Amino acid sequence: MAPRSCDSASARHRAHRRRLDTCGDSVRRHSVTKGGAVQALIPGRPAEVTPQWLSTVLSIDGAPVGVAAVDVTPVGTGQTGATYRLSVTYTDAHPDLPATFVVKLPSQDETVRERVALGYRSEHAFYTAMADRVAVPMPHCYHCDAASDGADFVLLLADMSPAVQGDQLAGCREAEARLAVEALAGLHGPTWCDPDLDGMPGIVMPRPDADGAKGFGDIAVMAAGITADKLGERMSMQDRDTLSEAMSRVTPWLLAAGDRFALLHGDFRLDNLLFDPERTRVAVVDWQTLGVGLPARDLAYFTATSLLPDERSTLERDLVDRYHAALAGHGVTGYDAEDCWRDYRLGVVQAPLITALGFAFASSTERGDEMALTMLERGCRAVRELGALELIDELGRRN
Repeated sequence: MAPRSCDSASARHRAHRRRLDTCGDSVRRHSVTKGGAVQALIPGRPAEVTPQWLSTVLSIDGAPVGVAAVDVTPVGTGQTGATYRLSVTYTDAHPDLPATFVVKLPSQDETVRERVALGYRSEHAFYTAMADRVAVPMPHCYHCDAASDGADFVLLLADMSPAVQGDQLAGCREAEARLAVEALAGLHGPTWCDPDLDGMPGIVMPRPDADGAKGFGDIAVMAAGITADKLGERMSMQDRDTLSEAMSRVTPWLLAAGDRFALLHGDFRLDNLLFDPERTRVAVVDWQTLGVGLPARDLAYFTATSLLPDERSTLERDLVDRYHAALAGHGVTGYDAEDCWRDYRLGVVQAPLITALGFAFASSTERGDEMALTMLERGCRAVRELGALELIDELGRRN
């Protein structure tokens, strides 16, 4: 495996430039069938996920696939999209195709659809431009399409059943955490310091310049205030202070350690991980918040929000070491363990940041409020225990 360091990344990844330039939003909105009828390639609602549609998309890149029947049933209660399980009857035997799929469509709520259109574009960009470049365990993608504005979107994946979603509120076990951080290295390692990421379409949180960092920092401060007001007395004064102080440092935080970057999942936590029943394998889903930045932001966000605080403080050194070793296995060089630990401490600000941004500008629900409060409690405690704010100030004085 070729080594990956920031110094050599530009030449090494230049070959991928063309792929990134041409992977933008699809304009294929319809397909014409034999009888002349027009079939939408991007279904707007579950009723449009028909045998004809499934046959069309499964036949795009290979031999024709006949589908006799499709049974569509809802799965979960996604806040930004609608997910359904498809039970399929084929007209002929197709041993290379599954009997069940999962299809993800935009939210049926027009307000939500408009608000998260960039997220749909982000997920489309990941599956069409990056999925075959990284080493992240994920469900096989059979079809992904999006309109230019992101309002219409479809994602057809292999059904991972009987895999189960992680429980964000309950927190994860040590074995699950180890699987997660090693999987995360499979995202960061292959994209380590790739300069072409800055031009990739669908990035929700790009690497900012000074003006961009200032603008994002202002939004973070606003989100902190809204979040504290919405949660009221349910949020402790200590956590309110930590959130406020952390968000006031987002601008210098974004500009710190800018020489190390990779593709970020952006919301790498238990709700977006699927585990097999024996907890020996993991699959990563929900790529709607792609970013480019300090890789350890994903790592610290996961440990700070997905582990119970006492478990996190006990396990985090081992988890960071496992992640660091896995990066080396993906060819990353010139990055020692102490730099990784420092980046981890710095990256933990991602936990209150993403939680506040997601909560402040979304409609309140009972579970959503409980989720935000839990993640903020865990994240703010991690910020304090890891000395993240002091580290930001120290790095600022050096610069």
